[in-house]
Amino acid sequence: MKGFDPKFRDFPDYIVGITKEIWEDRGIATLHDYYAPDIVVRMPGSVSTGNQGVIGATMATLAEFPDRTLLGEDVIWSGTPEDGMLSSHRILSTATHLGDGLFGKATGAKLTYRILADCHARNNAIDDEWLIRDNGAVVRQMGWEPEAFARDLIAREGGPDACVKPLTPANDLAGPYKGSGNDNPWGQRHADLLTRMMGADMAAIEAEYDRAVQTEYPGGRTGHSFDPVDRFWMSLRASLPSATFTIHHQIGRDDPNMPPRSAIRWSLQGRHDGWGALGAPSGADLYVLGISHAEWGELIGGDIKLRREWTLFDETAVWKQILLHTGDL
Repeated sequence: MKGFDPKFRDFPDYIVGITKEIWEDRGIATLHDYYAPDIVVRMPGSVSTGNQGVIGATMATLAEFPDRTLLGEDVIWSGTPEDGMLSSHRILSTATHLGDGLFGKATGAKLTYRILADCHARNNAIDDEWLIRDNGAVVRQMGWEPEAFARDLIAREGGPDACVKPLTPANDLAGPYKGSGNDNPWGQRHADLLTRMMGADMAAIEAEYDRAVQTEYPGGRTGHSFDPVDRFWMSLRASLPSATFTIHHQIGRDDPNMPPRSAIRWSLQGRHDGWGALGAPSGADLYVLGISHAEWGELIGGDIKLRREWTLFDETAVWKQILLHTGDL
């Protein structure tokens, strides 16, 4: 790979390798090399710039979760080494809450949760990032519900005026990556499916998903077959029926010895004016950033279906937006 350390065999090896080197091998100082000095990092709960901030946040997380592992399940990517590459990295993380920190006083809770991270890299460094951690799963395993955790976090951060504000288009920062993915047909098929469901065409579920589909949704919820798919996407859209659904990035891939895969980064932006996954309508203007991964296959000849899906958004960041609007603190 032109511009990248020759120890990495390919781009997935680079992404998985530096993740392990930084977090599990304690190579935190390598962030000076692997993250650009002016990187923009967007999480649903915050926006930050600069690798110094990334280094500080990494150390704080490891102080809170010192035995954390990051198991790379997949890297779905697009681009070229010469022009830059965008990885959508799916991680299964395990950790024990052994230190005080962002998630409050140490609970000793043993955690398993997923992360989906879109990272743009060129010349051996990441310079633009969108990262979603399944904080709904994290806090539930500690004994919280996302709404209660968000309320407590606002108080610990100094109240509604002083607290860290969640990501919205108004406080987002422009980074160097301007791409939108690739034109592989699996990415387009996935984008079309999400667009149909967000357009209230829920018949798309039985048409496009395999009857035995396995799904992984926020809160660490594993589902099988059509009903969990219908409940998740229906209840999310029902909470935000007038919101604008936007696909920001789509990738499809056909790789040897792997099923066809796709990765979509999307958002819902608009008023919380419906009953659904987010409870009673609050009237809050919400920004929900999501990432979805899919694997496709043909169990029955000529009948291609979505066989496995992973979708994340941060429930705690959404509830923080709702509480900051309602003042129910």
